[in-house]
Amino acid sequence: MPCYQLEGITPVVHPDAYVDPTAVLIGDVIVGPDCYVGPCASLRGDFGRLILKRGANLQDTCVMHGFPGTDTVVEEDGHIGHGAVLHGCRIGRNAMVGMNAVILDYAEIGESSIVAAGALVKGRFTCPPRSMVIGAPAVVKRELSEEEVRWKYEGTLEYQELARRYQRAMKPCDPLTEQEADRPRMRTNKIAPKGEEAAG
Repeated sequence: MPCYQLEGITPVVHPDAYVDPTAVLIGDVIVGPDCYVGPCASLRGDFGRLILKRGANLQDTCVMHGFPGTDTVVEEDGHIGHGAVLHGCRIGRNAMVGMNAVILDYAEIGESSIVAAGALVKGRFTCPPRSMVIGAPAVVKRELSEEEVRWKYEGTLEYQELARRYQRAMKPCDPLTEQEADRPRMRTNKIAPKGEEAAG
C-alpha cells in the first residue's frame, strides 16, 4: 500500500488488519485490529488524526480527512460504505454509513445507527443511538428495529471475515482470456440487501 510518513508521524496498521495495496495512508492514521480498508480508499492524516477502531471497515474509494487538531473516528465495528466521505466526524460503535454519504465536521452518529446511502450529514449534527438518518440535509427518520441492527452487524462481520480472506488468499495474477466452463462462485455467508434506505 502507498504509506507515507509526514513530518515524523507514521501511519499505524495493526497486523490483524487488511489494507488494500491501492489504499493511501498519510501521516496520523491508526488502523486497529480486524479492520478492512478497501481499494482506493484515501486516509489523509496531514491535519487531524484518523482512527479506525477494532473491526471497522472503510470500503472502496472512501475518504477520511479532518481539520487540524481534530480526530475523525470510526468506532468499533463501524461500517463505511463505498465512496463515503468522513471529515472530522465520529461514527459510533456498530453504526453504518451508506454508499456515497458525506459526514461533515463535528457530526456524531450514534451507536448502532444507519446513515442512508447518499445522505449529507451537516456539521455538528448529532443523533441518538439506533437512528435511521436520511436525506440531504440529513434528518433522523425513525428508530431502527432489532432486526435492522442485527442485519447491520452481520454485514460488518462479513467484512471482518473478508479481511481474513484477503490476508489468506489474495495474490496478484494475470487475467484469463476466457471464462472456465465450470467457473466457481465466491463462498460467503448470506447477507442480502434490506432495501434502499440501508444500502451500504
